[in-house]
Amino acid sequence: MTEVRHHQVVIVGGGTAGISVAARLRRKGVRDVALIEPSDSHYYQPLWTLVGAGLARPGETVRPQRKLVPKGVTWIRDRAVDVDPDNRTVSLAGGDVVGYNQLVMAPGLQLDFDAVPGLAEAVGRDGVSSNYRYDLAPRTWEFIQKVRGGTAVFTMPPGPIKCGGAPQKIAYLAADWWRRQGLLDGIRIILVLPTPTIFSQPDWARSLERVAAGYGIEVRYESQLVEVTGSDRRAVIRDNRSGTTETIDYDLLHAVPPQKAPDWLKTSPLADPASPFGYLEADRHTLQSPRWPEVFTLGDVANLPTSKTGAAIRKQAPTVVANLLAAGEHQPLPARYDGYTSCPLVTAHNRMLLAEFDYELKPRPSFPVIDTMKPRYDMWLLKRHGLPAMYWHGMLRGLA
Repeated sequence: MTEVRHHQVVIVGGGTAGISVAARLRRKGVRDVALIEPSDSHYYQPLWTLVGAGLARPGETVRPQRKLVPKGVTWIRDRAVDVDPDNRTVSLAGGDVVGYNQLVMAPGLQLDFDAVPGLAEAVGRDGVSSNYRYDLAPRTWEFIQKVRGGTAVFTMPPGPIKCGGAPQKIAYLAADWWRRQGLLDGIRIILVLPTPTIFSQPDWARSLERVAAGYGIEVRYESQLVEVTGSDRRAVIRDNRSGTTETIDYDLLHAVPPQKAPDWLKTSPLADPASPFGYLEADRHTLQSPRWPEVFTLGDVANLPTSKTGAAIRKQAPTVVANLLAAGEHQPLPARYDGYTSCPLVTAHNRMLLAEFDYELKPRPSFPVIDTMKPRYDMWLLKRHGLPAMYWHGMLRGLA
């Protein structure tokens, strides 16, 4: 008979969301917190775009997980493979079962390179890369430097993905570098987007349209990458409005893979029936499960109508902690998440827009006296130096 270990609060996932919640719970005096996370390494993924553009080193984005798990938190170094909310248990790959009083789901999402025929085989070689993986971001920079002319294609998949601005940020950074090398006029740049606009928030969308036009980028709206033939360096792009396809010979292809909830969660009771990608159901304001009040969900795995960013997690984490503590005492939930998210949109090697908005797409500026709808050098410094410092020393310690 399998022995069930029991903890007051169990957190599934040791990424940004899991560590942030664990740190805040410890600061609130919760003694029995367990964190389920198999990885020995923790990544600050927002810098991978800059790694792909030669503006940051890969080593800056990774630290040992053991140094980040908050003191007093039990680190269960195993992978969750099943959750039974009726019996309040989480099953692990190693065969153990962990019981809980309250559960926080923050396992992140998974990349699905196999969803595009030929992409998994092509990525990492012959000019095909993706900044969405630690090992591939340096390859992006290698490939950008090799392009002296021809065609560069940058794609974004349909469906919710983490950091929705990242697929176009690398296009701007590559174009900026080619311009500074005197090569831009000889390079055709195509940006493939599944959406009808360049960005969901209309004020920043207008600014980004000007950025793309300034680089001469061809933006293909409501289109997607549907096939890659890496050996021939050919990408098939489908226009989703007409259903027609076009085969493009490329010299560089930066492809963002489709994304979805981890496979083991897609068929779990916690999955949102309204999400075709298996993301988990949660009240959009309280982040509590509508069916199991002892379960809370945040981060990339939550099916919330907002962008999946670290900035969103920074606002979600205190909401989850406040509401989880109240729920544990059978009190009304005091905190509400308004959908705040932030997307630092790097437009050149020393310029950035900072898009901040809520569920209603209403601007929510952190710096109201600064016009962050224009590319700015001070915002670039925030992206390159300020945000990483806040992440490592603030968010992950439950301080920001």
